[in-house]
Parts: sequence; structure tokens; C-alpha cells
Amino acid sequence: MANVGLLFVGAVLFMNGLLLLGKVDAQAGAVFNLFIGALQVLTPTYLVFTANGDPMKILAASGIYLFGFTYLYVGIGLLTGLDSTGVGYYSLFVAVAALGYSFVNFRLFKDYPFGVIWLYWAYLWFLFFLLLGLKKDGLKIYTGWVTAIEGWVTGVIPAGLLLSGYWKHPTEIAIALAVFGVVVFVGLWPRTHRPPRPTSAAPRAGGVGAPT
Repeated sequence: MANVGLLFVGAVLFMNGLLLLGKVDAQAGAVFNLFIGALQVLTPTYLVFTANGDPMKILAASGIYLFGFTYLYVGIGLLTGLDSTGVGYYSLFVAVAALGYSFVNFRLFKDYPFGVIWLYWAYLWFLFFLLLGLKKDGLKIYTGWVTAIEGWVTGVIPAGLLLSGYWKHPTEIAIALAVFGVVVFVGLWPRTHRPPRPTSAAPRAGGVGAPT
């Protein structure tokens, strides 16, 4: 069940990336965020109730709520015109929590690919914090591309492989994910980041603004 949810996490991340890039209308994107947000709250709730008290299963399911609440928050905010600061600071919480879940996957579950994937998500949600919480508008295009790419790399493709039984060679997958993330996201930075425009000094009275 969690793998089905992961597939649609990829879909909503791809959609939100296109939204940030100006390719999707905000209200249309909001409705899809509400659909996936509801799914990502119902799924872990079901998994927790059927875990029979197994703390490892409960721990694994608990991280899904981080994303479900994000998408619900985004969807409601887009429909009602809420300021994005709340989503931004919640994203900082998610980014920090994602580092913890990455450690859990590496250390407790020995699931190295998802240890790397949680690092992807920590990076992405930290970008959301910078963009939406701190209003670093120059990051919008970069964040849009990272979001859309992560939709496929951390959601759609892993879910497809897991659902079809082709999720094999975990160490090699983890290394490939790590290399891909570093190369692609570093390479995107100079092509998509827009530095803030410098503010010109006001001209001096009676002059043309020559430096003193």
C-alpha cells in the first residue's frame, strides 16, 4: 500500500514542480495536492492500525504523514490565498525530520536506497523553506526543476520498480541515486538560479549619483 502512495507522491511532486515553473494553474494544482494529501494521511493511518504494535512498522509509516500534511497545507493555501510562510517553516521541520528518517533507513532498516531518497527529500523541503518561508524568490526556477525531477527519481521510478518486483541490488541503486543527485542538482544551479538584483543607490541631490 505504501508503494502505491509513493507512486502518487511522485505525481504530485512532478505537478508541483510544473506549478513552480508556471506550467500549471495554481487552483488546478491545489486540487491535486488535496487528493494526494488525503491519500498520504489515510495510508499511514491504515498502516499504523494494522502494524499490531510493531514499532519498526509504525516508525516506517510515520514518515508518510510529513508529506500528507505538506500537500494538504499547500492545497488549502493555494485555494484560500494563504501566505506561504507557514508552509515554508513547516517545510523546515520536514527537512530536519527527513534527516532523521534517512539515518533510520541507513542504520536500522539497512535500506540504503531509501536512506539516500530521504536525503533527497530533506534537500527539497529545505529549498521549500528558503523559497516559501524566507521568500528567496531567486530560487523559484531551481526549486521547480528539483521538485519535478525528484518526482520521478524518488517517487514514480522507485514505486514502479517496487510494485513490479524489480527493486534489486540496493547498494548499487543507492550509489547511483547519490551520484545522480549531486551531478544533476549541482549542474542545475548555474542554469536556473537567479541572484537578487542589486538595488541602485538613490542619486544625490543636484547630482547624478556619483560615488562619494
